[in-house]
Amino acid sequence: MTTETPQLNEHNKQEYPPMHTAEHILNQTMVRMFGCGRSRNAHIERKKSKCDYTLPRPLTDDDVNAIEKAVNNIIQQQLPVTIEFCTRDNAPADVDLSKLPSDASHTLRIVRVGDYDTCACIGTHVENTAQIGVFKIVSHSWDEGTERLRFKLL
Repeated sequence: MTTETPQLNEHNKQEYPPMHTAEHILNQTMVRMFGCGRSRNAHIERKKSKCDYTLPRPLTDDDVNAIEKAVNNIIQQQLPVTIEFCTRDNAPADVDLSKLPSDASHTLRIVRVGDYDTCACIGTHVENTAQIGVFKIVSHSWDEGTERLRFKLL
């Protein structure tokens, strides 16, 4: 990892750290449970958020309940959320760089949620998953290969 002062792209918005960190956990949960990629589209807000996933079939209510339970299980583990910096050339093997914008800086900011999720990200996060609260999926819908999950924190 690099020790020099990193030069990163500026972030275009201020996220609500608990919700943004919950999105990281949800993304990794979807990857692990359904073998899909991280969300292909996300809208993360304080009151309610949504993520879209490419899936071969619609999720059942049982699937949604299992996702919610898995996310809350990770949150309850009180995992540390840490940040480190590296260059693209030295990115950890478990970091997917395919969604980086073409103008992304050479130095990357890597966010780790314990040993559960690792992701390149310039957003804001909590320091520990205990600061997130309870994750609740409020609805889900299917449209031609895309499952949209809407969620909030209690």
